[in-house]
Formats: sequence, C-alpha cells, structure tokens
Amino acid sequence: MIADEVADYIKQGESLTVEFKSDRAGFSDDKLAEAVTCLANGKGGTLLVGVEDDGTITGARPRHGDTTDPLRLQATISNKTVPPVVTEVKLIEISDKVVLAISVPQSDFVTGTARGLYVRRALGGDGRPGCVPFLAHEMLAERIQRSETDYALIAEPQATMDDLDPHEFERMRRLAGLTTSSVLSTLDDVELGRALNVIDGKDDALIVRRGALLLFGHPTSIQRFIPTHETAFQVTDNTSVRQNIFAHDPLLKSAETLYDQLQRYNDEEEIDIGLTRVAVPRMSPIAVREIIANALVHRDYTLMGPLAVRLNSDELVVENPGGFPHGVTLDNLLTSSRPRSRTLSEAFFRSGLVERVGRGVNRVYESTLRTGRTVPDYTRSDSFNVRVSLPTGSADLAVVKFIVEHDERSGRPFSLPELQIVHALLDGPRIRLGELARITQMSETATRSTLTRMVESGVVELRGNGRARQYTLTAATYRKLSSKAGYVRVQDFEPMQQEQMVLTYVRAHGSISRREAAELCAVTSESAKALLQEMRKRGVLNLVGERRGARYVIPDTGRAQ
Repeated sequence: MIADEVADYIKQGESLTVEFKSDRAGFSDDKLAEAVTCLANGKGGTLLVGVEDDGTITGARPRHGDTTDPLRLQATISNKTVPPVVTEVKLIEISDKVVLAISVPQSDFVTGTARGLYVRRALGGDGRPGCVPFLAHEMLAERIQRSETDYALIAEPQATMDDLDPHEFERMRRLAGLTTSSVLSTLDDVELGRALNVIDGKDDALIVRRGALLLFGHPTSIQRFIPTHETAFQVTDNTSVRQNIFAHDPLLKSAETLYDQLQRYNDEEEIDIGLTRVAVPRMSPIAVREIIANALVHRDYTLMGPLAVRLNSDELVVENPGGFPHGVTLDNLLTSSRPRSRTLSEAFFRSGLVERVGRGVNRVYESTLRTGRTVPDYTRSDSFNVRVSLPTGSADLAVVKFIVEHDERSGRPFSLPELQIVHALLDGPRIRLGELARITQMSETATRSTLTRMVESGVVELRGNGRARQYTLTAATYRKLSSKAGYVRVQDFEPMQQEQMVLTYVRAHGSISRREAAELCAVTSESAKALLQEMRKRGVLNLVGERRGARYVIPDTGRAQ
C-alpha cells in the first residue's frame, strides 16, 4: 500500500471496507483490536488510524517509544483477536503526518476481541457505515454461512420422535436401497437418524436435531420449529399462472415432488443419429434434479422466504434464500464446494438424490450443454439469494448430434471443459487461452492441456503464435455442426480484416514490422511476412530499411488516398 493509494481512500471517504480512526485523544490497542474484528467480520478492508471521520489527516501517535514498529503492532493485533487476525501494518506519510494503514483480511470465522467483544461492519441507522454489535442470531447465521456451524446439527429440545413422520423414514430407506448406501435400508427409524447424525442420545432421552425435522418432520412440525422452510412451485404461460403450489414438506419429499412436477412439463424433441433416435428433453433431468437438491441443501434456513421454482416458456428459474456459501463466487463456482450443511449434503448423497457430493454445479453445466443449450446463468445471484436460470427454448440439434457422434466415435465422452470450449468457440470464432481459462474456471496450464487434446482430435485448431495465439473450431467441426459458412467466414474474411488492421496500425504509428504485424493479426511470422509482401506488391505499403530494421510504411500517394 502506497501513499497515493491511501490518499485516494481518504478522498473517497469511509465505506464498508474503509474505516477512519482518530488518534488525537489516543487510540488504544484494545480499541484497535475492536476495529480490526469489525472489518474482519465484514468483507475485510483497510483501517486508517490518524484520520478523522471527515477525512482530515491528523496523524497517528508513536506506539513504541518514539516510533511505531509495524511487526510489533501486527503481533499485538493478533494477540488481542480470537481467532487471531493476521494483518499487514504500514506507516504512510501524507502531508507531513504519519497514518497507520492496516490491511484486514475477511475472516473465515466469526471473530471477536480477546475481551469477548463481537462487532461487525454494517450500515448504521443513519445510513453511514460503522461498527455495530454482532447479535447472537446474526452470529449464528454468519457461522452457518461460513460453514463453522451446521444448522442441521442444532438440537431442538422440544421436538420428539412424534414430530417425525415414519413414512419419510421409509422414503429414505427406499431411496438408499437403490444406492451403494443400501445398509441404511436395513435400519429402523432411530438407527437411521443416528446414522445420518440427526438423532442422538439414549433411547429414553432422544435428542432430535433440526436436520431430523428437515429430513423427516411432519409439515406441521416443520412449520412450528423451522418456519423458514417452504417451497413454491409456479408455472406461467405469458401473464397467466397455470400452477402455483406452496408446501412445507420435508426435504426428501420436496425434492421428489418438485422434480416430478417439472417432469410433467419436460417435452422432448427427437433427432436421428445413424440408426438411433435420440430424445432431447426441454430440461436435462440431471440438471433439474441437481439444481433442486442443491437449493434444498444449500439454502440458508435462518432466513425467511421460500425456495422458489418458476417455469415459463423461456427458462426455468430456481431461487433460494441465502447467497453463495462463504468462499464461493461466480468465478470459482465450478471448482469450489463448501456446503452450508454437510449433514444435509451427506444425507442427499446417501439417498441417491445426488450422485457426487460437491459436484452438483458441474453436472448441471455438463448435462445442459449436452442438450444443445447455453450454460446455466447464475449471474442474477447476490448476497441474499442464489438464482440459477436454465434455458428451456429450442435446442441446437446440430450440436447435440455432434456431441453424441464424437462420444461414440472416440469412445471417450467430451469432458465439461471441452463442452464449454466448443460452445464458447461457436459464440466467438477466435478466443485466446486466457479467456478460455476464465470460461472453464481452470488454470491456463490445465486449459492448454485440454486444448492440446482437442487439437489432436481435430475439433479445434490453433492460429497465431506467442501471445497472439488464438483457438478456433476446425473446418471439419463446422461441417459437423451444420455451419460450413462459419468456417468460411472465419478464414476468408481474415485477409481483408488483417490488411485493414495493418493499415490502421501504420496510420496510427507511422510504420509496422513483421513481428508487430504477426502479433497484431494473431498469425505466424511467415504468414505476416506473406501478408506484408502482398500489400507491398500491390503498392499499398513500401518497405524501408533492411533485415531487423525493416519496416513497412504507407507511400505518399497511398497516404493521400
């Protein structure tokens, strides 16, 4: 952190991630620890000591004799916070005043001071950011959000076995009997609850946890003990509502019911591939099952609001209360898995309603792309709700045929990254490695390995060299995708586009070298040489200089024209 950066923070004023503290009257180490925990319990940020609330720089006093030792202050902060917060302290001089700039990371755990004080950064009643008390129910919700506490393991003292429905235990046994967890199908109700870790205690004093109520509870008991749980299923046709159902059913029943309701609207198209007739559903059953299971397992049960499933002619939208679990973002959705409740997640896995714990989103993506549709859309999610949209319009049957034929011919089905790359290159004919790595959410090294495999199999081809390398689909792939014109457009338009790019560059910079032309047009050095020589032959460019000093310029007549 440098002086200009700190000055910019001060100029912009306080925010949820920037806090000013005056040190004119003395800002004690205990107060400093409190301010650090406040930011750590929020989104992290920067604490500036020696700055007034209005942005006036008054300076921070020395803390260790005649100076302030940043490393010693970092150790003090760590010792006065629980769990210890590791900060970075710097002394920044601005306008002949010293400001303490303390970088505070967002904590993975609810953090307090060694004296037992818990605060968090939030907007106050006046609409301004500040430190407010971290209340018990807020702390519970935050601990669940950060996967510190499993909501399903919280005991419900007033609940008994009478609040649980024997039919739901039987449902679990039936589902488990179809999976590798078939041992669960042999257990009685109490043993089954204990195996899932949602019932505890001795037979004469059983402890019923909230997970047991969510999985096996009577609807009336769920409404009594967990009133936040509710599901809503809605089907609309333009502006009219065809179906609108609300329920407080336990989770396994909710999952099966919502899935069956959607399947009634899951029409199919058919396509002939060789001698086989392949059905292409409006919604991938795998995607539907995984999305519903994910929403039920990962929703925040401390928040009010139903899990909403809405279907219309264009999309299926599933929305559940609570943002992504701590550490999960749109940029790592496919590579990061942090279940809000590991107990519920494990129960769904052992029931067979999900096939692999932590891989649900990947399966949603893969199965949707295989039906010839675009990727699921999570971009409308925020810190309060997760919203996923599945396209339900007409499928691209040529893409479906291409995928099925490739899998049969190669004996190895396309992986999810390969499917993402094919769809991405259909939308953007030439894409660089870095962008494809962002799309697949893999490292550039892993993405390059995937692309190498696709080049070797004839699906993708590489154009250009060095940093100018780009990938595109091959002519054979375009043919199989019933888009012969696509490859022609990519290839035949290039010389004209490249020539215009070169001329624009020369007009802007006066000249161009072969290396610069190769990088500009994303082609090899030899291709750039051929392009420049052709333009020189036609009198569009002139060559000046020799060998490494050779550059191409626009003739005076060409410049005038």
